[in-house]
Amino acid sequence: MQDLNEILDQIPIRHDVFSYIMFLGITIGFLLSFVILLRSYKKNIAFRFLALFLIIQATITLDNFLCYTGLMKYTIGFNDSSEPLVLILGPSIYLFVYTLLKRKRIALKHSGLHLIPAILYGISQLQYYLQSDSIKLNAYLNAYFPKLKTASVPNNIDYSYLLIKDEFRWLILASFTIYILLSFRILYFYLRRQNTSLSRKTIHNKYSFTRNLVISFLIVFIIIFSIYLNYEDDSGDHYITVFVNFTVIIIALIMVSESRFFENTWIAEKYETSSFKDQKISIEEIKEFIEKDKFYLQSSASLKKLSEELNSSSNYISQVINTSTGLNFNDFINQYRIETSKLRLTDPNYSHLTIEAIGNSVGFNSKSTFYNSFRKHVAMSPKAFVTLKKAT
Repeated sequence: MQDLNEILDQIPIRHDVFSYIMFLGITIGFLLSFVILLRSYKKNIAFRFLALFLIIQATITLDNFLCYTGLMKYTIGFNDSSEPLVLILGPSIYLFVYTLLKRKRIALKHSGLHLIPAILYGISQLQYYLQSDSIKLNAYLNAYFPKLKTASVPNNIDYSYLLIKDEFRWLILASFTIYILLSFRILYFYLRRQNTSLSRKTIHNKYSFTRNLVISFLIVFIIIFSIYLNYEDDSGDHYITVFVNFTVIIIALIMVSESRFFENTWIAEKYETSSFKDQKISIEEIKEFIEKDKFYLQSSASLKKLSEELNSSSNYISQVINTSTGLNFNDFINQYRIETSKLRLTDPNYSHLTIEAIGNSVGFNSKSTFYNSFRKHVAMSPKAFVTLKKAT
């Protein structure tokens, strides 16, 4: 024990720009994950996976921070304890991309399958976790302080766990490769399905946010590969950790910049006291759904039904429509119906239908409702519109 304490006392404590960035990343990672878990809509599973990623990243960074600064000597029994968590980073990013872009819930048993590699690796290292502090100290010293004296250990120690531990870096690269490819596949099919080009107004929409996150993930992979080619041990891990922490800081900045707190009119907002301000559905997403599935042609279309389809609340959807367009839900939907009815009123393929029937075909339940809405949006009756079109 005296020998162990003497060696621990030799380990220097160092603090530099790398340690400060790591400490900042730890703080922001834990804080941001807790904010997401507390404030995100309970049915928004995607951001639960993002919170999981942030918690795991912060925990791994804490481990690297202790190792890099030398503070690990005070908690030597936990050396390398976060290794299995690294194999959850890839799955957590992929599941975030999957649930956010596909808007599908994923069953626990299916998401749990992605944890199997981390669990199996953790089981394979149980022998190491149960070793004495002397063994863990020597493992730490060999990686970070190879010139310092190591602790004496018995000769009959079984080091068979090293067979897998020594290949751990390649397990990480394999995991990252698989989940980067899967994430880019989701992004590709999402963009192809939407067939949209992103404008400057939607820089931080869900596609660009997830795309940039996956690209950062790819850059991490490249950095890890470069570090592994130049370092045979863990002494280069702080470079990887610093870049990942920059990614976390950027995520925090994006989330803060998207907050309604910084809107000029947030104090006077009609819906300022709404309990749904933490939900994130844009008017572009609402329009996208309505147009793609021609939701407005359904005579049963309602605010409640739309909110259920978007997995949100009717009050929140109403808020987004009202603040973005200045229209209530009925006028918003009727705009689409009237534009479609204008096309059908002058389309020879619909010439066999009466004006009332055309109104019914675009979702209006009665002739009076169709006429009133048409006059409101076109400033003339449907019959007058047809007459005008025939004359021109």
